[in-house]
Amino acid sequence: MNPHTPQPILLSDYTPPAYTVEQAELRFELAGELTTVDSRLSMRRLGEHSQPLCLDGQELELLELRLDGRPLSADEYRLDENSLTIPEVPAQFVLEVRNRIRPDRNTALEGLYQSGEMLCSQCEAQGFRRITWYPDRPDVMARFRVTLVGERERYPVLLCNGNPVERGELEGGRHWVTWEDPYPKPSYLFALVAGDLQCHRDRYRTGSGREVALELYYEAENAGKTAHALESLKKAMAWDEETYGLEYDLDIYMIVAVGDFNMGAMENKGLNIFNTACVLASAQTATDGDFETVEAVIGHEYFHNWTGNRVTCRDWFQLSLKEGLTVFREQQFSEAMGSPAVQRINQVRLLRAVQFPEDAGPTAHPVRPESYLEINNFYTSTIYNKGGEVIRMYHTLLGAEGFRRGMDLYVQRHDGQAVTCDDFRAAMADANDRDLAQFGRWYSQAGTPRLRVSDHYDPDKQRYTLKVMQSCPATPGQTEKQPFHIPLKLGLLAADGRDLPLRLAGESEARAGSRVLELREREETFVFEDLPERPVPSLLRGFSAPVQLDYPYSLEQLAFLFARDSDPFNRWEAGQRLACRVLLEWARRGPASQLPEELLEGFRRTLADTRLDRALIAEALSLPGEAYLAEQMQPADPGAIHDAREALRRQLGRALRPEWLRLHAALADDTPYRYRAEDAGRRRLRNLALDYLLSEPDADTLALAHRQLEQADNMTAGIAALSLLADQRDEASEQALERFHKRWRHDALVLDKWFRVQATSRREDILKRVAGLARHADFHITNPNRVRALLGAFAQGNPSAFHHPSGGGYRFLADHVLKLNDINPQIAARLVTPLSRWQRFDETRQGLMRAELERIMSHPTLSNDVYELVSKSLNP
Repeated sequence: MNPHTPQPILLSDYTPPAYTVEQAELRFELAGELTTVDSRLSMRRLGEHSQPLCLDGQELELLELRLDGRPLSADEYRLDENSLTIPEVPAQFVLEVRNRIRPDRNTALEGLYQSGEMLCSQCEAQGFRRITWYPDRPDVMARFRVTLVGERERYPVLLCNGNPVERGELEGGRHWVTWEDPYPKPSYLFALVAGDLQCHRDRYRTGSGREVALELYYEAENAGKTAHALESLKKAMAWDEETYGLEYDLDIYMIVAVGDFNMGAMENKGLNIFNTACVLASAQTATDGDFETVEAVIGHEYFHNWTGNRVTCRDWFQLSLKEGLTVFREQQFSEAMGSPAVQRINQVRLLRAVQFPEDAGPTAHPVRPESYLEINNFYTSTIYNKGGEVIRMYHTLLGAEGFRRGMDLYVQRHDGQAVTCDDFRAAMADANDRDLAQFGRWYSQAGTPRLRVSDHYDPDKQRYTLKVMQSCPATPGQTEKQPFHIPLKLGLLAADGRDLPLRLAGESEARAGSRVLELREREETFVFEDLPERPVPSLLRGFSAPVQLDYPYSLEQLAFLFARDSDPFNRWEAGQRLACRVLLEWARRGPASQLPEELLEGFRRTLADTRLDRALIAEALSLPGEAYLAEQMQPADPGAIHDAREALRRQLGRALRPEWLRLHAALADDTPYRYRAEDAGRRRLRNLALDYLLSEPDADTLALAHRQLEQADNMTAGIAALSLLADQRDEASEQALERFHKRWRHDALVLDKWFRVQATSRREDILKRVAGLARHADFHITNPNRVRALLGAFAQGNPSAFHHPSGGGYRFLADHVLKLNDINPQIAARLVTPLSRWQRFDETRQGLMRAELERIMSHPTLSNDVYELVSKSLNP
């Protein structure tokens, strides 16, 4: 057990800072082995009090400490492993600290650490305290002036936040650069990079005519992979100006690609640090999905300049204030750059696969949590994805113009401030003269609401009545839930597929198309008049709220919506519901020998619908994932779900084989690769056709896969074929994997793909194979990307193998969680998640999973990160 039980941090205990920093002047003498940090903090007491000055600090070696120029003796301050306390300070003073740190030993990748030969920082959420002593909290905002000093040969590039204002040379081959950030910022937005880096430069002219220098830094081996990121950045800058009137505010915008990074990217003011996986892309090394990810993450971090940096969080409980809002802005940007329907489908698929299980598990928490032990554990899908859905509901309720008014007021009121989720809600309400008090429950109540919908049609009165009941299950610490304010977007379809005009009782005119109903009570009834026929309801269009919808659709109604619904999301949703209905029945009773005609006919209709874009067709014809299906089954049986899904895949592959063959041939393209939405949709559909053809592999279809792999001029086509060959156990497929490894072993991101396709393989011996890959010379447990590619992909992306009744998958994961606990606690904690849902499974699996959690819990030096998640999992 932990030698101490960590004490929770409570939102209710929040108090404003006792002291603030008006100016922070830092000087770094940089070296991976030993870096010296000098800080000069101009500080001021806030309010009338006599509290001691307490600064945060971890793993720092104190060398000097001065107050207003006077050295402090050892009896004038207290030092422990987490803080530096000075009992007596004046109302206004200058504190000077000199300390040393060891970046090369920092495997946690928080604070200043070494990645390859590069030095870089990660300060969100509480990494700055690993650099120097400081009030490391987001509501302390200071102006920073930073001087970086290093050997020119080793660190020719020295980067920090803001604008470079001075530079020079020193003796011994050293040089220095001073950076100044004119905007106050919290310490979590501090960034530093030093290394031998190449730079891809560009420029952007803002709407007001200002020239902004764009610089993307990368290591030499990654040359040729940065053009897409810079183009995405310029698109994001233009989109934010056009959509929200927000213009970039510095003279320079920098991005650095880093190979060792716990997160996807970080929005440090003016100097974004990116995981290489989220910024580098070329046709040969990146898939269409990678290109899309780069575009989205570039946009996300850029949009933080205003929603996160200029207006930041008062405390870490408000994390979704910046992340949920910026996720929604990123989603809007991605929808504008590609297919809105496909983007929305992907957003909801992710929400259901990750966030809904989180809401239903032992670690469920509100969008604004009430407490935490380790803040790194709250970088969750609830904060990000559900938080983004909450912002989207503002947009749905207020409309595009109303939401823009609210955004304008929010920025105008709070620029340069650290604020709360309530401040954002107040701006939306005040700008639109709306009462949004009840809407605040989305921030304070955990769990996924359920809408139970029933209906009745009176043909004599041509009246259609819709009854909606909302509820929300109990979650840890919250047994009773109050009704939410929920926007329910719907349409009513006639027998020919038309959207019927809608007139609610009491209204004078019917309105065509969709309507948004606002649910506020536990039970509500809505009456629609003048409907000449019983309609088919198209409910929750566009997924207008993050809820579970329970309506007794018949197979015929689902087939009708799958073929006819004008709302593309609900058309896809109907197909998924049809497939889920079949798959869950087969998982419980065993696969049937014949496909339901409604599903097969829906597939045929969708394949023949030339009005749909190819990406949407591909989404409509993709079967629900095994993890999502497991959430619909109690107790979940991963093996039975896998068998049912494979059986349905085989039957669809067999029944539509001529169509799949024709499609695969027709969608071939010998023109040079380019990343465009329509081209990506074509490749997605072609690869899906190959997937169905390989559901029952024979000599012809295997040859097709090998030929696609060998002839591919882009990673999208190549990795799709390799993934299907990784399922096979024949010699030719093994050789294909070996050739791929030999060709790409020196490209880290492509090698991650090689590990991932094997970790998610359908082979029966997959656990043995994954265990062997964990001992492979190219597997590095200190690199988060490689850990995610193998261990994370296996545990989260291969449910039937991970949940094998032997429990071998559980032991394998727990072994590596314990190894990572002492190396990188953040990554270790994220790996625990698949074990946390042990109560969802049968008694045998429950016992095996719980035993591994208890084994982890008994580790003598368990980190707070892992302790929090494991203790909650064991005691839900």
